[in-house]
Amino acid sequence: MIELKMSPDHPVMEIHLSGVVTSDDYADVLVPAIEKALQDREQLRVLVRVGEGFERYTLEAMGADARLGLKHWNGFDRIAVVSDTGWLNTTVRAVSIFVNCPVSVFALGEEDAARRWLVESLGSIHQTDLGDGVLHVQLLGQIDSAVYAAESEDLNAFIRANERFRLLLDLREFDGWQGLGAIGAHFKLVRDHRHLVDRVAIVGDKAWQAIGQRIGRQFIDAPVHYFPANDFDGAKAWLLA
Repeated sequence: MIELKMSPDHPVMEIHLSGVVTSDDYADVLVPAIEKALQDREQLRVLVRVGEGFERYTLEAMGADARLGLKHWNGFDRIAVVSDTGWLNTTVRAVSIFVNCPVSVFALGEEDAARRWLVESLGSIHQTDLGDGVLHVQLLGQIDSAVYAAESEDLNAFIRANERFRLLLDLREFDGWQGLGAIGAHFKLVRDHRHLVDRVAIVGDKAWQAIGQRIGRQFIDAPVHYFPANDFDGAKAWLLA
């Protein structure tokens, strides 16, 4: 069974699952509600609560769920799953990296935390002009695609003032991307400006960030060098050399 509740204050739909969830629940309850909600807004945030009385999805319901996700691939802005069902939580975490929006899993006692996560800012990007054609871009927290959209105009303004530039990419407080859409926005931004960059310094303190140096060389037509977090001044010096 599926029960729905729409938040009056935020574009958040709560979906409560219990008993056996069937394809009829999707056809009669969930699909019409989501399509109606998306008539009034471009994207929707969703809290899925899987209660103690939840038993299982039917095979047909799983197919309906997949079709709904594909049909409205860009219709979801953020998804929180509240559940103590082990196999379901494991599955959600495994597939979340392929979803086009941020997805997070919470235990049943953490519903309020899930609601806060759905409406709070997950991360931010700070851009600072250091002079001499050097742009300091600091990624903070967990970045979603909306953050890139909001910052693109500031980047374009800097580029208009500097035909070519050097980039200081600061990842010391970066916790990763929220969803496939954010990763796509990141690489689109890189691709759109790859020919304008003379040199890139990456500063971070996680092993996977050092791998970004090697990946970056495949996308940027300029020298890319990684510096550990305690060598921020060294990164700036290398850019200005």
